[in-house]
This record gives sequence, structure tokens and C-alpha cells, in this order.
Amino acid sequence: MIVTAESEAQQDISDREAILSVRDLQVHFRTDDGVVKAVDGLSFDLAPGTTLGIVGESGSGKSVSNMAILGLHNRERTTVGGQILFQGTDLAGADERTMRRFRGKRISMIFQDPLTALSPYYTIGNQIMETYRRHTGANRKQARARAIEMLTKVGIPQPERRVDDYPHQFSGGMRQRAMIAIALCCDPDLLIADEPTTALDVTVQAQILDLLRELQAEFDTAIILITHDMGVVAQMADDVLVMYAGRSVERGSVREVLGRPRHPYSWGLLSSIPHLGGDVNTPLRPVRGAPPSLIDVPAGCPFHPRCDFTDRVGGARCRSERPELDSPTGRAAACHLPAETADRIFLDEIESELGIGAES
Repeated sequence: MIVTAESEAQQDISDREAILSVRDLQVHFRTDDGVVKAVDGLSFDLAPGTTLGIVGESGSGKSVSNMAILGLHNRERTTVGGQILFQGTDLAGADERTMRRFRGKRISMIFQDPLTALSPYYTIGNQIMETYRRHTGANRKQARARAIEMLTKVGIPQPERRVDDYPHQFSGGMRQRAMIAIALCCDPDLLIADEPTTALDVTVQAQILDLLRELQAEFDTAIILITHDMGVVAQMADDVLVMYAGRSVERGSVREVLGRPRHPYSWGLLSSIPHLGGDVNTPLRPVRGAPPSLIDVPAGCPFHPRCDFTDRVGGARCRSERPELDSPTGRAAACHLPAETADRIFLDEIESELGIGAES
């Protein structure tokens, strides 16, 4: 692999002190059918000014884990365990008063659907102003000026006029921009973006992603990007976390995970999408089967009922022994396949067939 300036920059990123350290995060929901282990032992670090892409199928625990960071789960039916260390404060299980000091001011979230996240009864300006005044103590005149400033920053035309418009008067892309303006009006240190480009056309998607990059460069904001789109991850992320059945199954830099993944689930995700360098006549290879019930997760490796490579491990390890990530940080894959074997399978059977990988 050719060493590039990007690789050197990645090393600089990894050396920065983490603003967020999640260790053995567990989020369990009590239901009439049993305990749903939506997140079960998740760990990762995030440095200031960097972007972590979290990918996986629906129900893998991506949004649930990040809502736990903001303390948005129903406390009566939810158990949150482990540690969520944000700038030295453990947010796991913190009381509501503590969370209010962080939520919206130091940690903000862009929700998946701005049409439902924005109130239809208040103007866009009032919704920005409410957030800004609550966390800064600014008066109404100062807050309105801040709202117009933020609408200008996110590229809303005629912000002095549009600040008094309601969400239904904005297009889908403009509503997403307004959500970003609300999330960033207090200059948060951490921004969680949950599928920020869902249901937007390709041109608007590119504009939103460019906007996030520009604002991150300006404010040195750390970003957690939750998405199904591997193209968005490749474009935006510094590091990638692959989640399956509430756990991290692979982690590393975007170049490592997308260029040479080591977990069969990651291979399946990459093989499920078309690639510019691939043969148009070659059928895609989606991950077979369906994700497991989080009430009754399979013993051993949770992915083994859907995995086509358990015979390469030998014995019954995949069915009886749950693989763990080698370390809490850095490059790792929760798979019984040795790294050398995984690399060989990927190069010989996955990359060569579909035309994907670091060198394509």
C-alpha cells in the first residue's frame, strides 16, 4: 500500500487526546417479551475535529448508542451501563440536571428526519433562538441576530426574511440545513449526525456533507456520523466503526476498514453495493439471512448463522465462543479468523471478484 499524506494525517488524528471515550456501553430495554440488548459492550474513542462513521444494518444499535450519549432514553424502561466519558465527565446514568448542562450546548444532534424533529408551530428562527437563549442567557435581540448568523452560515438564502418562516415553508434540504443551524448555534464540541442525508437527492446530499466539513473545520467539532451509505463514510469519516447485534465487530481508519476489511460482515456490507470499478455483469452479494433478535442473540459469534466462512475457523468456535475486539482502541476485528487469513480471503475472494479495496 502506498503511504500518502492522508496516512500521515490519520496518524496525527490518532495521537490527539479523546474528547469522548465510550467503554463497555450497554443499553438494555425492558419489554413484555424480555430484555432487548440493543447495545451490549460497545467501546470507542473520538478526538476533537475528527469524524467517526458508524455503519451497520437497521437494528444494529447505531442510533440507540448515540441517544444514550445524550441521555434521551426513557429511564423507567432503560438500563444504561458502562462509561460514557465526555471531557472527563461520565454521562452514563447521569441525572437529567447534569445532562441538560451538556445536551444542546456541548453535545448536539442532527436527527434523521427534520420534518418531524422541527416543531410545526414555531418559526425556524424561534427554534434556533430558544436553544441559544436557554444555554447562553442571551436576550431576544441577541438570539435573533445569532439565528440569522447561523442561517447564513448554513447557506439559507435571504436569512433575514427566512428566519420568520415555518418548517413547512422550507424544502427538505433547507430543513436539514436549519437542523444543522440549531445543532451548531451554541458551538458544541460534539455533533451527532443521524443519517443527515437520508431522503435527500444526490446534489443536496453533497451540499450538506460539504457544509458539515466546512463547519467542522471552522469550529473543530468532533462528529459521529451514523449512516448506511458507505460512500458517505468514505467521503466524510476519519475512522469507521462497524456494528452488528449491538456490538462493534470491526474498527479502524476509513482506509483500513473500507480498503481491507477483516470481518465477514464488513465484506457483506461492501459486497451489497455496486462499485465503479466492478463488472456490471457480476451480481451483488448481499448478506444472507436477517439480523438476530436482540432478545435472544445467538451463542458464540452473533454473526455466525449468516457467515459463509465459519468452516475456515475450524471446530465449533464460531458457535460457542464469542470473539472480542483485540483492544479498546485502534485497528481490530471481532472475528475468530486470524488477521492474515482474513486479509487473504478478502484479496482472493472478495476484492478480486467485485473490484473493491484500497487499490481499486
